[in-house]
Formats: sequence, structure tokens, C-alpha cells
Amino acid sequence: MHPPSKHTIKGRGSSSSMTGRFAIHVVELDEHGEPPTNPDTEVRLETAKSLITRNKSPDIPFTQSINPYRGCEQGCVYCFARPSHSYLDLSPGLDFETRISAKINAPELLAQELSRPGYRCEPIALGINTDAYQPAERRLEITRKLLSIALDFKQPLSIITKSGLILRDTDLLTQLAQDNLIQVTVSMTTLSKHLKRTLEPRTASPAMRLRVIEQLSRAGVPVKVLVAPVIPLINEPEIEAILAAVAGAGATGASYILLRLPHEVAPLFLNWLQQHFPERAAHVESRIRALRGGKLYDSEFGSRMRGEGVYADLIRQRFMLAARKLGLTNERHHTLDSGHFRNPSNAQMALW
Repeated sequence: MHPPSKHTIKGRGSSSSMTGRFAIHVVELDEHGEPPTNPDTEVRLETAKSLITRNKSPDIPFTQSINPYRGCEQGCVYCFARPSHSYLDLSPGLDFETRISAKINAPELLAQELSRPGYRCEPIALGINTDAYQPAERRLEITRKLLSIALDFKQPLSIITKSGLILRDTDLLTQLAQDNLIQVTVSMTTLSKHLKRTLEPRTASPAMRLRVIEQLSRAGVPVKVLVAPVIPLINEPEIEAILAAVAGAGATGASYILLRLPHEVAPLFLNWLQQHFPERAAHVESRIRALRGGKLYDSEFGSRMRGEGVYADLIRQRFMLAARKLGLTNERHHTLDSGHFRNPSNAQMALW
């Protein structure tokens, strides 16, 4: 792997072109060990062979998901999906946020897969690995078309996003909400504009995310919040303030996930710490290890999301106490309704 980068790139979460663990090709660096240029974003149109993926992870609240994009221009340095670019012989660093694949045929694939005789309806999580409302969506509108297909089939969806672009689709989200077919989760990492710009540079501002919560809630779309990732000594001190802000904006539930550093994410994040918080980098790393039994990452189901030990228990207690006081206990959320599901082509045939 390449050595850590000493320089930041404006508008990018990572400044590293580190090779992935499955690399075949190696990126050439300049004489200072840095990427030779500030790369532009390249969006490649991909014709996917399948769309709905399934998992059996006991600590993930969904079994079906859709990711219309691979890679994410939002550039969150901590993103757990970064290592997936290694399978494409691309860097989990800069390539992940500059080399984007868009599944241009995703709406057609969704309609085909929902129409299969053996399909059994259950909620689908949209945009889990990478944000379905990242910048390329403004032009390509793949996610909007997926929402339209879901509405036609009465297919329940859950969405998690950091983007204000979701407000563009308020019309479709409102229609889905009328039949209890949609749950939106806004990922809220910080209330600090400065921290947001370095940690997740091309995401919506904290103020915009609060506006998303407020406007969707007013439109009748259920909105909850995910405080993620909780990073010791970085955004962890903001837990109570974040929960108060999102409750004031109209969110009805909240949960959190501790920072996860699988595979190549660990060196990328530690490099980011040295770049932006050199005076506390060692302390932050020590706290992260305290949450993971002395390691940077724990892949065990359950503990990978919440951590373990005294420090993890303290974070959990703080979060639950604040959420309970603010009415953000998720008790007001109900299961999405799969009972309305239909195949619109079959419905049309029944008219004849």
C-alpha cells in the first residue's frame, strides 16, 4: 500500500490513492508520494445483471437492499463501503469517491425482479452501501425512477441519506407514505459545518439535513435519524445536541452506530485524523481501540455496531437517556406494510 498522504484535497474525504488488497494495477504517484493531480469525478454507466441483494446478518434490520451506485462522491472518509472498490481493482481512497458506477438499468431490473412469480414482498432498503442521492443522481434520476417503480408495485422501501436532493422526490415519497410504504432515515453526523466539510465533504450541510427532516415530516413522510458514525472525541461530544436538534425538526426516532474501520478504511481514517486533528489523533485511536477490545475493528455481529466495554456502555447510556427524554425511542415507528403489493401488469390484465 502507498504511505499515508500528508496533504488534503479540497472537497475530497481522502487524499490517498492507496491500492486495495486485491489490486492488480498500481496507481503512479509523484516524487513526493502524492497523487499527481486533483482528480475529477468520473461516472461510468453500468448495465447491471441483477439488482436486489439479500443478507442474513442478524444485526441489520433488513434482508433486501438496492444500491443504484457503486462508489460515492460524497466522500465520507469513514465509509464502510470503501473496501468494496478493491474488488474492482480500484483504490478505496480517491477512486471510491471519484470513480462512480451508475446502474443505469436499475429501474427496469427492479420491475423485472418484482414481477417474478417467486418474489415474496418484504421491505427493500435503498442506498445502503452508497447514498442513492449522491451528486450523480441529480442528473441521472435513477433513484427517482426506482421510487416510481416501487409506487407502481406498492413495494415498501426504506431510504437512508445525507443529501438534500431527496426533497426533489417529496411528491413520490408522500404517495408512498399514504400506504405506509416508506421510511426515510437521515444520517446526522455533526452539527458543525467545519467538521462536516472535512469528514464528509460533499454531503448536505447540517442545516440542510435538519430542513429535510422538517419538510418531509410536514409532508407526512415518517423520518427518523441515524447518528453515525459516533467517533470518540470527534463528534461523540455532540450526541445530546444532535438529538435535540433532530427532535426539534420533527424526527420521531433515532439510533446510532459506532465508527467501523474494516480493511482499508482503518489506514484512511487514521491518515485523516493525522491531517485534521494531529494533536488528538493518538487519543482518538486509543478510545477506538477501547471500544473494540484493543483492535481497530471488530467484525462480530452485534458488537461491531455498538462496541464493548465501559466506554461503549457509557455512550449507549448517554444516547438512550437523551433519546428517551426527547421522545426519540423509535416506539412510534411501525412496520412498513407489505400487504398492498401488486404486480401492475397482472392488475391490468384482470380488467380484460
